[in-house]
Parts: sequence; structure tokens; C-alpha cells
Amino acid sequence: MTGLIVRGSNNIFYVRPDTDPCAGNEEIECRIKGKVLKGVEGYYNPLAPGDRVHIELDPLHPGKGLVTELVERKNAFTRFNQKGMAPQLLAANVDLVFCLTTPASPPFRPRFLDRVLVQAERSQIPSVIVVNKWDLHDGDYDVDERLEDYRRIGYRLLTVSAVTGAGLEELADLIKGRTVVLVGQSGVGKSSLINRLAPHAGLKVGDLCEKYERGSHTTTMSRLIELGGSSGSGRIIDTPGVRRLMPDGVQPGDLALYFREFAPLVGQCTYGLSCSHRIEPGCKIMEAVAAGVIHEDRYESYLRLKEELEELY
Repeated sequence: MTGLIVRGSNNIFYVRPDTDPCAGNEEIECRIKGKVLKGVEGYYNPLAPGDRVHIELDPLHPGKGLVTELVERKNAFTRFNQKGMAPQLLAANVDLVFCLTTPASPPFRPRFLDRVLVQAERSQIPSVIVVNKWDLHDGDYDVDERLEDYRRIGYRLLTVSAVTGAGLEELADLIKGRTVVLVGQSGVGKSSLINRLAPHAGLKVGDLCEKYERGSHTTTMSRLIELGGSSGSGRIIDTPGVRRLMPDGVQPGDLALYFREFAPLVGQCTYGLSCSHRIEPGCKIMEAVAAGVIHEDRYESYLRLKEELEELY
């Protein structure tokens, strides 16, 4: 039979079958048959929420089974796991990436946001910037300016509050009928937001460390949650909060292609595709920064990420 991966860790995966022959067992605890699965080679973890798989039941142990085959993915949202030096699957078969951030508590961090957007562009998955805790926004000019720049370059942006409920109806409408992966740093309120959208989820909510204005890790693995208890209401894949995200599958020389306002200029510089966009005369990207077409902070974010990628590769 076929089913949907809803969560998993340490090579134990929980599968929601398309049909339930298990007398009320909603999820089946599965291991990979033979411990090797075709199509997952090279990944830090073989499967992720959103994956569809073939399974066979264990006749001796009700509610348990084996994953025998992976149904081909339409896409995957990953990050590069530097500890394991391999791509790490966060979600599969996704329709939208929600890049979750906050204007305060913790502070607005656009450079983390840029990395999530780069990964979404690399994975060819549409992305939406969701600003939670909007009730805490005090009109900070720098935050407003940066958010407006994301709108200017074509990203959809929603302001919401898990506390007041503002914007949640529009957010739920956007999720309806889709599978959405929620990505953000610790403390931005992923669990609180999901609890408002899907009260049955009952996710643990962590406190913010006041000294460092950072959140604690309350989500330790990705998990798939049905809104309203049915796929028609949409699905959210919650991911663990991370302090830093390294994009996967992005070579330093290709990075500009995944900054959407940079991409049309790639190859037009005096030095063509060999331009580093750092010091060369006739660099169209640096000219666009000087002209205000590319925001200075986005350019600095690009340079910093490119430097890290060069160290990695």
C-alpha cells in the first residue's frame, strides 16, 4: 500500500496510509526494508515529511511495517548539513515555502531570510515571507524599508500575529489545498502560529532567551500537520528552528542566479560570467547597487553567503 511520511528520526518513520487497514492505527511505524532505499542516495536523512512511499505491513506486529519504495518526488526543500557534509531533507512534495520572520523578539534578521529565499529559488518552489509577531512592531524604519524592498523585487509578504489572530484568515486561505513548509529561526513563533491554525496539533511552545533574544529549540524534527484534520484544509510541514541556514546545491559562482533581482544581470558584466561582482569595473550588479536598484543590504548578504560557500567548496 502507499502512504504519506508525517515524521521520523533515527531511521524510524511514521506513515499515514492512504487506506487504513490497521483497525484504527492512524500512523504506521516503519523502518526501511533492507536499510537501503533507491532514490535517497547522498542525503543526510533518507526521507522527510511529505514523501510518499510504498509500505508492507508486519503481520506479527500490528501498527508496524517496512518502507519498500519511494514514490518519485516532485521537489524537495533541503539545507546543507555541515556536520554531516550532506544535504538534509526538511520537506518533500511542497507547494509553497513560508519564510517566517519577526520584526522584534527576536530581532528582524533579513540575512537569514535571504538564505531561505535562495534555497526556495534553488528548489524552484514559490515562497512567501510571513512576518509573525506583527503586534510587536514599533514602526522601526529599517524593518519597514527592508520588507518593502522584498515586496519591490516580487515577493509576497503577509503580516500576522499568533497572539491577536491578525492576518491568520488570509494565511489559512493561502494554505488551503496545499502543502506548505514553514522555515524560520528559533523563537519566531512557528509552533504558536501552527497551534492557532491547527489547535489539535498541541505543539510545545518555547520561551525566548531575553539575554540573547533567541528562541529555544522546541521542534526537534520536521513533522506534517493537517489543518482542520483533512488534506483539503491544507498541510503544514513544521521544521526545526535553526540559527543559521546553509543553502544546499548552490555553487558560489551560481549564487547570483538565486537572488532574483541579481539574476537578470548575470552575464552582462564586462567580464561576463567570470565576474565575481566584487571589484571588477563594468560589473552590472555593483552598478545596480550604486543606482539603488539592488538594496545595499541584499548585496552585503550576497557577499557574505558567497564567501561562506567558497570556504565550503
